[in-house]
Amino acid sequence: MLAAILAACAPSDRQSAVPEVDNDVELQTRARQIHDAVLTIDTHDDIPFDFATDAVDPLDADRQVNLEKMRSGGLDVGFFIVYVGQTARTPEGYREAQEGAITKFDAIHRMAETMYPDLIEIAYTADDVERISASGKLVAAIGIENGYVIGRDLSLLADYHERGARYMTLAHNGHNDIADSAQPQARLEDVPEEHDGLSTFGEQVVAEMNRLGMMVDISHISKDAALDAIRVSRAPVIASHSSAYAVQPHVRNLDDETLLALRDNGGVVQITAFAAYVKAEPPEKAQELEELRYMRGFTYRTTPDSMETMSSQDKFEYTQGIEMLEVKYPPANVSDFVNHIDHVVQLIGIDHVGISSDFDGGGGIVGWDDAAETPNVTLELVRRGYTEEEIAKLWGGNLLRVWREVERVAAGSVR
Repeated sequence: MLAAILAACAPSDRQSAVPEVDNDVELQTRARQIHDAVLTIDTHDDIPFDFATDAVDPLDADRQVNLEKMRSGGLDVGFFIVYVGQTARTPEGYREAQEGAITKFDAIHRMAETMYPDLIEIAYTADDVERISASGKLVAAIGIENGYVIGRDLSLLADYHERGARYMTLAHNGHNDIADSAQPQARLEDVPEEHDGLSTFGEQVVAEMNRLGMMVDISHISKDAALDAIRVSRAPVIASHSSAYAVQPHVRNLDDETLLALRDNGGVVQITAFAAYVKAEPPEKAQELEELRYMRGFTYRTTPDSMETMSSQDKFEYTQGIEMLEVKYPPANVSDFVNHIDHVVQLIGIDHVGISSDFDGGGGIVGWDDAAETPNVTLELVRRGYTEEEIAKLWGGNLLRVWREVERVAAGSVR
């Protein structure tokens, strides 16, 4: 039987709880019914600077997330991300970052308010999310990735909140004035640790975010910074797109100590479908890939131009070799992704785990490589034995709980 087969080959205890079904069709039907019934929230979808223009139409652009793919995949809510990369911490650098942030805020508003107001609407509160979704529209929420966009100006948080930002990742790749990054950058001349966690200014930033009702996001920051943010915040925090270090020891993932602290804070970690965070590729694969490239006449990363210069036979054999490597060393897939969910649920409980993709920012795995494939995640959760109530929490209920608590803390703050 399917349940027995799944239990025998699964890496987690969850799969042994899968109810017996007659065949895959029944399993898929039940999963789709659950998927359609629950509210689905993806907390991290990146956009380019020319988003919501003729060059990048939010409706049908060739991207992992567009409105058509959201609709077809039953992805109800997307956090569209205001991301500006880390550069020099100078007046000029801060000014450029702020200008870039406004460009992306404007693009999200243009999508929802000018281009497609009948299809999607911006949510400013947790209640808005449920109201808009109930109306039949898709929901756009806004998150900021990298506190670098405020520079050293605390007052910009209120401006960004007014524009719709409902979470902010304190740092990104490289230290900033708020917090140490999990990934210091040599190009920025970063030392391993600059602030030993949050800076004094960073503590002020967390306090101001609590006052405004903006969720504090600990993804991308160092472990010490994450633990500091959890300690300092009066409201639950989120990790908008991080996975489990115990399953895949990547510096961007959260270890068990941090996850337990997040649980005690009442927060939620949004497990992310970023292949490198989900599953490590064995060094043998990289070595065999380099050998394959060398045999076909080049040693650097494949580009369309390099493929064009190859003979037909070399191109055929190279493509066939790549396919064989993918079979021999399978890339991260939905099952690997849900292994992270299983681990974190078992460690800190079903109430503290959510789901994110990091689509159009490097995210994507086999089986969930764009918004149209979103039901495959629910299918795997059903296959593992998660109930509809549990899946509803994972797909959005837990994030909304945290959002509402952040709003409650803000409502009680002294203005």
